[in-house]
Amino acid sequence: MVGNSNGRTGVYGRGGAKLLEMLNVRMVGAGERVVVLSHGFGTDQSAWSRVLPYFLRDYRIVLYDLVCAGSVNPDHFEFTRYTTLDAYVDDLLTILDALGVDRCFFVGHSFSTMIGILAAIRRPELFVKLILIGASPRFLNDDKYHGGFEPEEFDEVFAAMEANYEAWVQGFAPLAVGADVPAAVREFSRTLFNMRPDISLFVSRMVFNSDLRGVLGLVTAPCVIIQTTKDVSVPLSVAFYLKDHLGGRTTVELLPVEGHLPHLSAPAALVHVLRRSLAACGD
Repeated sequence: MVGNSNGRTGVYGRGGAKLLEMLNVRMVGAGERVVVLSHGFGTDQSAWSRVLPYFLRDYRIVLYDLVCAGSVNPDHFEFTRYTTLDAYVDDLLTILDALGVDRCFFVGHSFSTMIGILAAIRRPELFVKLILIGASPRFLNDDKYHGGFEPEEFDEVFAAMEANYEAWVQGFAPLAVGADVPAAVREFSRTLFNMRPDISLFVSRMVFNSDLRGVLGLVTAPCVIIQTTKDVSVPLSVAFYLKDHLGGRTTVELLPVEGHLPHLSAPAALVHVLRRSLAACGD
């Protein structure tokens, strides 16, 4: 059922049609099989513009903006609701139901990879395959897991965002892009600047404190982990941790490029792997 089935009056409770409008949902392309493209933190659906043309002939592509994106009216962001990833999963599933999608490939980047994993656990029949770019179930290190960051490092990031958001963006964007691709840095900076700073900080805290390691084994869909060889946000070891712990048949594809946003900085390399990942399916 689409819409308000549990009495909530927030975004989810307003119904699928309203959500399609609010999150700028589009379905484009000419194929029969459906591919959902879900962007990561600090971007919006325009991040896929360099790879999208290569798939329009063979697939129907669903694009949407996460509610935290700068391209969405910030009045729609409910701080009391988007405290965990579950609310973002609600949005994704409502979109698919409103569009009448009953089977799809899910391509998620960064933050959205965990949205896809949780959605596939909740509604396994919907997902043919998960293709996860720059995925991490946990960013913080602990005794037996290397997520890449210590708590004090996150505290420094949050303090910098709060003190001077513009200066933080100017420093973070080139680090995240990694590769020497000025156009990609400009594009990522643009969409980061489009986010309202208080929303950006709130979402960052939620994402960086999330821990999905305990539910990875519940995924039954086949998965492809796409990881660059050097990513400031996600150590290479995390890709193989996911391979070892996801419940579905999982492969790792290493892109011989740097950075956390290959769809911006190395689209040709990413397209090659995406094509192969989408074609390699028995559905």
